[in-house]
Order: sequence, then structure tokens, then C-alpha cells
Amino acid sequence: MVFGRLTTRPVRAVLHMISGARWRLFYASVLIAVGAYPAGVRAQFSCEKPVYLTLDTGHMGIAHLVAQVLARQQVVVTFFAANEPTQQGDGSLGSYWSAWWRDRAAEGHAFASHTWNHTYWRADAGTPTAPAFRVRPSAGPRAGQEFILSAAQYCDEITQSARRLQALTGQVPLPLFRAPGGKTSARLLAAAQACGYAHVGWSPAGFLGDELPSEQFSNQALLQEAFKNIRSGDILLAHLGIWSRKDPWAPAVLEPLIVGLKERGFCFRTLREHPRYAGWQAGKS
Repeated sequence: MVFGRLTTRPVRAVLHMISGARWRLFYASVLIAVGAYPAGVRAQFSCEKPVYLTLDTGHMGIAHLVAQVLARQQVVVTFFAANEPTQQGDGSLGSYWSAWWRDRAAEGHAFASHTWNHTYWRADAGTPTAPAFRVRPSAGPRAGQEFILSAAQYCDEITQSARRLQALTGQVPLPLFRAPGGKTSARLLAAAQACGYAHVGWSPAGFLGDELPSEQFSNQALLQEAFKNIRSGDILLAHLGIWSRKDPWAPAVLEPLIVGLKERGFCFRTLREHPRYAGWQAGKS
């Protein structure tokens, strides 16, 4: 096999099969040296200021634009997916979007659960020995209703999304999840950890503001705020479409944000490479 002809997809596949971060770094350095990675990906390995862009599902109206920007900028991200209502198709994890997810896997992105029905934690219920949670999903047949889920049922919410992601992408999702709205409790986090999932929030400066009303927070203002506050190691959060935002966040903010952060010496990595969550994954392997 000629290294120079390797595509990003098989190169990453080889690296992901190699056990241990030290060996992965060694092999990556060899592949970089022989030109197996494109220039934009090579920069990711040499960078000392990583940030971790994460994208939660939404109405998917900007999903194709987001994919184009990420491909053009040679940036990989971590997608947190729930089966949410969409502007087109049968839900963000429905068959309509299956090709979109498959293509993102081929590009080397990472995936994790956002719960199946985008289920918000509202309060703890049950007892310490038999935990349960009052929840309110924003998707699915019980959207908008409040009810109680046992710890096992909440774990099923996480796992159902992870299984669907694996079916769509052919890739085992990360053993991570993000609770909708970032709303959790110590008891909920413990229940999720017991069934194999670590929770991922976002850095204070990583809230990119696409959920905020356009009338009060313009795209330009959001961009300047990000440049002012983002630091190395931050986990960044945005969505694949927010129903309430009138000015589309992507590509108006996404591409200038990526370009500007690169110019400031930042690089983009998935949560596969995050020191905290890489350790969690290793512990679960």
C-alpha cells in the first residue's frame, strides 16, 4: 500500500484500532511524515491548543451547510444525537437522514447519545437505593409531558440513541452522553455511569449562543464573544438547527469561527482525544 494514497478514513480506522495513546501518537507521526494526512489534518496533531467542537442535533435545517464547512475546513467534531423533529424527514435519526450520518462517519467524526427523545431531567424521584427521575421529553410520542423514569429506563433512553447511531454510521459511539439542556443531578449522573456512560457538558466560554434570540444576540456579536473568551481545552457547543433562531448560525458564524480560531493557533479534535473522556473510554474497553 502506498502511504501517500491513503485517505483520511482508513488512516483514522487504523489509528483507532491501535491500543494506547502513546502508540497512536507514534503511528500518527509516521503517517504525517509520509504525507498520509492532508495538510489540515496534519495541523491537528502538531497543535498545542486543542478545542473540542460538539454539535447537538436540532431541526437539521443547517445540517448540510455544517457538513460542507467542516469538510472544507478539514475539521472533525463530536455529534450528540437525539431523534428530534426536523424540518425535513422523519426525525434527526430517521431514515431520511441516514446517508447524512453515514457520510459524517466516513469523514472521521465522532458520535454520542443525546438521549433518544431529547429527554430533559426535571427533578430526582425515587430513593437513593431505587433512583428515578422526573423528565420531560421534547420529542417522541410523549413530547411535552412530565412523567417518571426509573434509572434503568433513563439508561434505555441513552442506549437507544447510541444503538441507532451505530446502525446509521457503522461506528460504535463513544460511551458518553449529553443530557438535553445540560440538566442533570448527581443521582442521574451516577445512574448513567452505572450503565456505562459519562456525561459531557460544555465549557462556559464554549456556549456559542445559537440558542439565543437573534434580535438580542446577532451572529457577529456571538462570533466576537467566542473569540474573546475561548481557551485551549474548551468544549464548544452548538446545534444542527434551532427552531427559535431567525438568523441561521451556520455557516454565518461556524466558518468564520473555525477560521478565526485556527488563526489564533487553535486546533479541533473530537472527544476521542479529550484527556478526561479518553481515560473514561480506556477504562471501559
